[in-house]
Amino acid sequence: MRIHSLSRVILGSLVLLALAPAGCGAQNDPGIEEASAPAAGAPLHWLIHGGQVLDGSGGPPRRADVLLSGDRIAHVGVVDPDTLEVDERFDATGLVVTPGFIDLHAHGDPVEGGEFRSFLAMGVTTITLGQDGSSTEAGSLSAWFDAVDGARPRVNVATLVGHNTLRGESGVGFDPPSAEGSTRMAALVEIAMEAGAFGLSTGLEYTPGNRADADELAAVAEPVARRNGVVMSHMRNEDHDRIEASVAELLEQGRRSGAAVHASHLKIVLGSDTTLAHRVLGLMDEARVEGLRVTADLYPYTASFTGVSILFPEWARPPNDYDRVVRERGDELASHLRARVLSRNGPEATLFGSGELDGFGPLGGHTLARVADAVGRPFEEVLVALGPGGARAAYFVMDEAVLAVFLRDPRVAVASDGSPTMSHPRGYGTFPRVIRHHVMEEGRLTLEEAVRRMSGLPAGILGLDDPDRVELPRGLLARGWGADLVVFDPATLRDRADFQNPHQLAEGMRRVWVNGRLAWTGSEPAPGPGHGRAIRRR
Repeated sequence: MRIHSLSRVILGSLVLLALAPAGCGAQNDPGIEEASAPAAGAPLHWLIHGGQVLDGSGGPPRRADVLLSGDRIAHVGVVDPDTLEVDERFDATGLVVTPGFIDLHAHGDPVEGGEFRSFLAMGVTTITLGQDGSSTEAGSLSAWFDAVDGARPRVNVATLVGHNTLRGESGVGFDPPSAEGSTRMAALVEIAMEAGAFGLSTGLEYTPGNRADADELAAVAEPVARRNGVVMSHMRNEDHDRIEASVAELLEQGRRSGAAVHASHLKIVLGSDTTLAHRVLGLMDEARVEGLRVTADLYPYTASFTGVSILFPEWARPPNDYDRVVRERGDELASHLRARVLSRNGPEATLFGSGELDGFGPLGGHTLARVADAVGRPFEEVLVALGPGGARAAYFVMDEAVLAVFLRDPRVAVASDGSPTMSHPRGYGTFPRVIRHHVMEEGRLTLEEAVRRMSGLPAGILGLDDPDRVELPRGLLARGWGADLVVFDPATLRDRADFQNPHQLAEGMRRVWVNGRLAWTGSEPAPGPGHGRAIRRR
């Protein structure tokens, strides 16, 4: 295991203290602050004492204490604990204290399923929903925010409004929008952002979003630009021969609308050429020189997860009549599916996470190759029988070296694209995996930089750090900011979920606070209801 930068700082601090002459105090060590006094007046509810603070900015660790008052951070600095009246205390000696992690791309239902245990176990205190073009309808968003607050989720919840949803809500559906249709969609974006959405999501690989052209994409992004929001895109195609065109399309949406643009779960499918990854990042750099605001996120796995519809041609997906397609073009469909799967590393590289097949039963945990062998049918016939909406699966189609190139870019945040129920380990292991594998084992990031990618950077991308856009800024450990914090030991933090057991909670997150209240005790949620809230954009 490599010694990461935090370990070097701590080791250096110990050496300096050991060599210091008699009478010298902690002020001789740049990693330890002198004692300071918190502002008087506010009641103090928590003291997190003795930890190494990484504030989320990417700066070096420092020995400091953190005081919480209500839902805000009251003080960050070394204090004399014997002089303070504090309701509760936690000794963080030997541990790291950071802002709560902000997941830019998550899935789940905070109204009916607001437990989100797996996210707390990863240190996530805020999730962003409404992804891949699908969300609550714009006209219902205010009521949805109220329902989220009423459900008392254990994590904070922000959302985007989905372009695919807007197509349905506006009446455009699967058709090319008329001028009036584009105007209706743009008006719904305004309504959603007025209700509290942080921007727009697109799902251009899915129907009906895949029918949008450049004019439509610019039109729906213009209200986002006017309100300083962000467009987050599941791009049109992430395959190695289409990824550059897909990124270019996203950048053009930003140019024409003026909106900040963000590439969700940045990856290259079936590509191991790291020079292609550098070219993709180069396109984004060139756009930044022009003045565009461009960011991205990724998850640290080499398998994606989505519906099997991505294997099907557009003419076999909604709104087309699938039964009629099978009757009239069944052989053509089977040939397409066979070629598509073989081009994606074969049926052994498709691992079902859901679905059920007559003659086999539940598909979860079985590869397409295993199912085909068990039922004695070619794998393409299994897919024809399932149909485009019949199952979801993991696809082992990415390369670790390409992932590492993207991870090193300082504008790429960490996000899970996970949920509490998804049969992919990313919803249970993303954030600890980055720290365990990419920081501690491979040394691709320093710990302070990894924390920035999980807190300060995603806060800035959404606008959670902007008092003009949110009631309470989050993403940094600073006085007056939201009291979302995590405490852990980097050496023992680890992801346990894998593709065979995707719902194994991460280990090592010692404590998590959400809005100043203890939310995670080290192995389970704190007793009682959650303390998360709906975060509305102003």
